[in-house]
Amino acid sequence: MAEYTKDSFKTLKWNEHIRQRPGMYIGNTGDGSAPDSGIYVLLKEVVDNSVDEFANGTGKLIEIRLQDREMTVRDYGRGIPLEVLVEAANTMNTGGKFDPEEEEMRAFKKSVGLNGVGLKAVNATSSEFYIQSFRDGQTHWARFAKGELLEEAYDTTTEKNGTMVRWTADNEIFPEYQYNQEFIDEMMRNYSYLNTGLTLRFNDQEFKSKNGLLDLIQDSLDSEPRYAPIHLLGEDIEIVITHGSGTGENIATFVNGQNTRDGGTHLSAFKEAVTKTLKEFFKKDYDPADIRQSLVGAVSIRIDAPIFTNQTKTKLGSTNTKDKGPTIRAFIGDFLKERLDDYLYKNLAVADIIQKKIQESEKERKAISNLQKSTREKVKKASLHNRKLRDCRIHFTDKHAEAINSTLFITEGDSASGSITKSRNPNTQAVFSLRGKPLNCYQKNNREIYANEELLLLKSALNIDEDLENLRYGKIVIATDADVDGMHIRLLILTFFLKFYPELIRRSHVYILQTPLFRVRNNKETIYCYSEDEKDKAIAKLGNKPEITRFKGLGEISPDEFRHFIGDKMRLDKVHLSQEDLIPELLEFYMGKNTLDRQNFIRENLRSEAIEGNA
Repeated sequence: MAEYTKDSFKTLKWNEHIRQRPGMYIGNTGDGSAPDSGIYVLLKEVVDNSVDEFANGTGKLIEIRLQDREMTVRDYGRGIPLEVLVEAANTMNTGGKFDPEEEEMRAFKKSVGLNGVGLKAVNATSSEFYIQSFRDGQTHWARFAKGELLEEAYDTTTEKNGTMVRWTADNEIFPEYQYNQEFIDEMMRNYSYLNTGLTLRFNDQEFKSKNGLLDLIQDSLDSEPRYAPIHLLGEDIEIVITHGSGTGENIATFVNGQNTRDGGTHLSAFKEAVTKTLKEFFKKDYDPADIRQSLVGAVSIRIDAPIFTNQTKTKLGSTNTKDKGPTIRAFIGDFLKERLDDYLYKNLAVADIIQKKIQESEKERKAISNLQKSTREKVKKASLHNRKLRDCRIHFTDKHAEAINSTLFITEGDSASGSITKSRNPNTQAVFSLRGKPLNCYQKNNREIYANEELLLLKSALNIDEDLENLRYGKIVIATDADVDGMHIRLLILTFFLKFYPELIRRSHVYILQTPLFRVRNNKETIYCYSEDEKDKAIAKLGNKPEITRFKGLGEISPDEFRHFIGDKMRLDKVHLSQEDLIPELLEFYMGKNTLDRQNFIRENLRSEAIEGNA
């Protein structure tokens, strides 16, 4: 190791820092196969600026076009002031949204963009970046590569006012990436729901909402709600509430048009306010869990200078609506106390349905509670001496810098769990070992789950029985063999989460572990391959008939090898639920009776792969 001196220090240029540490600015730098891949964060950062223009009264149309890998966003807002166009794209912490205290001096109110970073991150991580502003017959454009300014010019124009940004994400930052239109469509829909009157045109498809969050809830309901969704609108707040027929909660939250999928202070405030309002309306001390069972809702607030917990703005950390203003808890609580209470008095039939739903949940909970009493000591004892759980030291609920990395691997059998346990990081990685194929939960109810010791122990390990906010692991990783039995076990575990805890998936906590299918090696080098294509490239690189091993199960991979696959370069596929994915239909098709439709689907998608080399 080199000597630690002043020569060890260096100062990076702004674009070099972003390119070397992209995760600080755009999160995941994946290949586009997951909705949180960085290429979608880049799109969101640019569209956010255009939406902020609409929110401030200009630009009712945003045009987004994707051609090959080149993305273009054109809005018809005020346009970036021409004199600062280049600085807006390449000078960190520069922007028009650092709010002065005097409200009349603000150019933006309640914006998503806050830090003067987002557009610069897009510029720095793009192989080509072009930005142009149009203002009152004048225009200024600039062209960059990897954040470096190449050329710029002023000119006259007949174009309407606004801003155009065009970029190609750099393949060095996002290796072999591809855009998934489904993820972009969902992003556009959310923008339209949150900005009534705004039209977003992505290629040739238009997204526009007439009823805001009410459209979001109606479009995303898995089944008929117990009652027509209650739509409450106020200044800087919009809430929709109903109860479905499923289990758990499904609550979407937004701040200043930003999808805060990880919740935050506004989600906690909403839950508390709904519980308190209904208890006071019915004059009954109902258990909060009974009130929120199968609750479906959406909450959107607009506040000054929101504080998010990261640059990707997925969780709200603010406690106040603005500096020295009311707390978010009071803001949401007072609104619901007045509006929801008033609605229920005017719609007593709906109030009656809600009360019956609460009473049903209460009855079921008490029946389960009796079952819990008979199994609690057994489960507690099993939990304390559970050989199936190798826990970690740091958990998601801990106030620790590494808490976000806490991970639970769910494996099949002692062989696989043994390899992971020996190679894991015991600080942040835990292992839960299944005995075999778990219970198919599709047609089971909560009582039957509580009677199943293995799933009860899994719930205990996750600590999600009472409230998902108590979740002990930030990532729940299903690690099964890449064979028929392994895929079946994967489906059974996913069925458990989809039926009873879909919010874990919606909040991006559930993943599938990718492990190598092949090992290709010669006397000098070993290459692990996750696909046939990677294997072919490895063979071509090593040449001269290298040794090829096809891994049939996780237990065949030694702990020394496994260490590479669950470390910094761990490959995870996030389990994703889009708004078109109706859970009952998904479960019925994949886990219900063996219908002709499913048989035909299997036949049409069956693949046969030849296995080369030696084991």
